Amino acid sequence: MDAMPINPFSLSATSPTTVQAGLIDPFGRKIDYLRVSVTDRCDLRCHYCLPKRFRDFSEPENWLTLDEQLQVIQAFSELGVKRVRLTGGEPLLRKNLTEFVHGIAALPLIEDISLSTNGTQLAKHAHALKAAGLHRLNISLDSLERRCMADITGSDSLPAVMAGIAAAQEAGFRQIKINMVALANLEISDYEKMVDYCFNQGLTLRMIETMPIGQTGQQTPYINLQSIQNQLVQRYQLEPAAQELGGGPARYWQTQDGKRFIGFITPISQHFCATCNRLRLSVEGNLHLCLGQNDRVPLRALIRQGLSLDELKDQLLNAIAKKPEKHDFTQQPHKIVRFMASTGG
Repeated sequence: MDAMPINPFSLSATSPTTVQAGLIDPFGRKIDYLRVSVTDRCDLRCHYCLPKRFRDFSEPENWLTLDEQLQVIQAFSELGVKRVRLTGGEPLLRKNLTEFVHGIAALPLIEDISLSTNGTQLAKHAHALKAAGLHRLNISLDSLERRCMADITGSDSLPAVMAGIAAAQEAGFRQIKINMVALANLEISDYEKMVDYCFNQGLTLRMIETMPIGQTGQQTPYINLQSIQNQLVQRYQLEPAAQELGGGPARYWQTQDGKRFIGFITPISQHFCATCNRLRLSVEGNLHLCLGQNDRVPLRALIRQGLSLDELKDQLLNAIAKKPEKHDFTQQPHKIVRFMASTGG
C-alpha cells in the first residue's frame, strides 16, 4: 500500500504552548478524540459489520497515505485533540502501521494512542506496536466458544484472537479492553463466561449494542443492554466506576475492590450524544462528523492541493462548526447505508 516507511519526524514539531483553547462544536462539546481508519479492509466477516462475500473495498490509490494522515493528526493535535485511535476495517492489515504509530507518538501534544483490532494479526505485531508508542488496545471477542465465533466472524478465528490477546498481555500494554457485541443468540451465561474470563485475565470488558449501520447492521436484531447490565451488576455486585477509562462513550462499573471493570456502550437504549467528543477520519480522507449521520467533509483533495498546516487547521475548524447534535438511529434506522468498516468504527 505505502511503498516506503513513514518518517515520523517529517512534520515540524510544535511546542505544547502553541495549542489553541480547544475544538468546541456548535453545541458546546469539546472535541479531543480522533478515530483514524487506516484501511476499510478486514480479514473477517462479522455478520453485524460486513456481508459474508463483501469485496467492494476502496482501492489503495484512493487512500490517504500515512504521511497525509499524520498531517491531519498533527493539525488536530494543535487544535486540542489529545487522543488518537487507529481503526479499520482491520488496521493491522495496513503496511507500515508500526512506523505510523511511531510518527504519532512523536507529536508532542498527543497523550494517548490506542488501536481497535479483531486480534487475528496481533500476535505478530503486539511487541513492535508497544515499542513504537502504542498505549492501549481494544480487541473484539464476541464469544469464547470456537464454533460460535466462527459463526459470527465467518472463519475459525478464535485461536488466532486468543494468541493475539496473550501476545498483547506479554507486551505489557497499560490497558487491554475486550469488545463484546450483544447478539440475539447469546444467553446471559455467555456474558457471564466472558466476564469471568476478563476478570481472571485482568482485562477490561466492554459490551456494545449493535447499531443500524449498513445493510448488515440493519438486519442484525437489536439487543437492549439494560437488562443484561442489570443482571451483571447484581451477579458481580458491581458499583459505578469512580475513574475514567479512556475517552470513549462507555459507562463503566467496577467490582467492590475497584480492580475489575465492565463498560456498557449503549448508543440506542441510552445514547451519549450530549457528551460526544470525537470525529472519525476514513481511509479515503472523509472526516465523518457523526457515526449516525451522513455529514462529512472530504479532506483528501484539499490536502493534495498542498495546504499548509495552518490552512488545514482552518478547514478543520470549519468542519467542526458543522457537527450535528445527535444521531438518528432510533428515528431513521435505515438512514446510514455505508458499512461500519468504511467509516472506521
